[in-house]
Amino acid sequence: MAKESSFDVVSQVDMQEVDNAYQQTARELTQRYDLKGSGATIELSKADRTVTICAPADFVAKQITDILNTKLIKRGIDIKALSWDAPQAASGGTVRVVGHIVEGIDQPTAKKINKDVKDLKLKVKVTIEADKLRVSSASKDALQSVIAYLRDQDYGQPLQFTNYR
Repeated sequence: MAKESSFDVVSQVDMQEVDNAYQQTARELTQRYDLKGSGATIELSKADRTVTICAPADFVAKQITDILNTKLIKRGIDIKALSWDAPQAASGGTVRVVGHIVEGIDQPTAKKINKDVKDLKLKVKVTIEADKLRVSSASKDALQSVIAYLRDQDYGQPLQFTNYR
């Protein structure tokens, strides 16, 4: 009998690259002429996995979000790895926007991926393991078809394919 091949579907974010993008954005806040004296700030909490932007207006908060997104893209981080809350009014007439770094595949998303893969009618087995999925099959062609299919889908977070063997 043929040996089973498998791969893992995971959603991981390189926090060092996120930190580097945050540092570049904070530096740009102090150097750009239109943002220099605005009183806007950006903070990264690695423990909570959040990015907090405080700005004097919603427009300035959007500018800072765009700067951060640009820096993340340049560092190879998918923008879908950050989910932004709605802007909230803060003290002193400022606006606060909180972005959460999404890592790991939650149960509803894992079940949706599992259902979508089963709907392909390929001879593959999908196992949900905590915050990742393991897809296995005797046919490597079937596994590559699953990878190609999942790359085309949008589950609201970036997916990586690891441990292909």
